[in-house]
Amino acid sequence: MGSTPVYRRILLKLSGEILKGDGAAGVDPAAVLTAARQVADLAAAGVQVALVIGGGNFFRGLPASRRGGISRVTADQMGMLATVMNSLAMRDGLDACGVGVRLQSAIPMAGVAEPFDRQRALRCLEKGMIVLFAGGTGHAFFTTDTTAALRACEIEAEAILKATKVDGVYTADPKRDPGARRYRQLSYSDALDQRLEVMDATAFSLCRENRIPIVVFNYFGSGNLCRVVAGDTAAATVVGDLPTLLAACRT
Repeated sequence: MGSTPVYRRILLKLSGEILKGDGAAGVDPAAVLTAARQVADLAAAGVQVALVIGGGNFFRGLPASRRGGISRVTADQMGMLATVMNSLAMRDGLDACGVGVRLQSAIPMAGVAEPFDRQRALRCLEKGMIVLFAGGTGHAFFTTDTTAALRACEIEAEAILKATKVDGVYTADPKRDPGARRYRQLSYSDALDQRLEVMDATAFSLCRENRIPIVVFNYFGSGNLCRVVAGDTAAATVVGDLPTLLAACRT
């Protein structure tokens, strides 16, 4: 990592689709290793990193339940298991990079992952280990975005970095509307009132109540993750207020 990080502790939210590479679904080991190396670089630079990974490359609960035949609760439980599979893959990727890593699951899974334990997670982060939070919140009707917001609050993260396919939040879908404009910064209330779909309302509300900024950036841009961690949000959208230190880095 070339630039000096401005965060001490972050919650990085990754889409499960990042791990499928060029495949239609599932996990591509090469894509996992690429993602793991980027995260390992942050840890090597002294950033305490917690990870929440979605499960959309395997299964999406809400769309499946809407098609009928599977209840919403069952579909969400299947989605939570998908996040565990992705986290297992990432754990091994981080192991291959020589980084200490701990996998915790909100769903009891003896022999696969240890149960979520806030105090243990904090101790691991302070030792420079990367902590993976899998299994969602352990309850149906909550997304992995809400999981990310909840865990960020619990570990007192300084920001949530949400990796997406686009460089921030737009007024409309930039792929469909050439006139779509990217927001540089938004308040939590604006994000909620305008029903911007980058995160769900529960996640936004948790972040607003606990004053945790959300930085939305394009994961696939070369060096983007490192730039965001170094405080450069010129090619991202910030929801909420960045700390004074970060604001100074942007000027």
